Amino acid sequence: MSTLPRQELNARQAETVERLLTAAAEELRTVGPESVTVRTVAGRAGVSPATAYTYFASRNHLFAELFWRKVLLEHPAEISGTTPLARVQSVTRQLSAVLAESPHLAAAANHALLGTDPDVERLRTVIGLDMFGRFREALGESASEELLDALAMVQVGTLLQTGMGLISYDDLAARFDALVATVMKGNV
Repeated sequence: MSTLPRQELNARQAETVERLLTAAAEELRTVGPESVTVRTVAGRAGVSPATAYTYFASRNHLFAELFWRKVLLEHPAEISGTTPLARVQSVTRQLSAVLAESPHLAAAANHALLGTDPDVERLRTVIGLDMFGRFREALGESASEELLDALAMVQVGTLLQTGMGLISYDDLAARFDALVATVMKGNV
């Protein structure tokens, strides 16, 4: 599934998008999110800035797409555990581990996903639905919408606090575990 505005990419276009995303990940690792621009990513990818802007309307759009692909698509839910709590915690632990491996991407995405451009808004919805689906899969179809909403709020709030530097990526899994246990107490 492509989340780019141009849903159908030919092989050459898809390869260009992949080069841009790879270059963006490299730029994030080497210079940090504050210094990355669509132009610097285009230069690293060996394409013109105009070409890069054809696929990514803004830096926030680029970061949101990179987060979607590198954090969620490349790491489908690996749900384990025999209780609903353990299964939900397996979802949040997996997310925590992936983010801890890519703190620059996590920081960039935290800021980017708060953006208001239409491409970011669309990706925010896709990402939210993906996480909501992971929680639903962990809990089963009988899970209440209220519980799923509460888990989504815990996830967003915890990631936002991590992005603000209030929670370290090393502490993220433990914080998620405690918060999920609190929210789920008496709900399943």
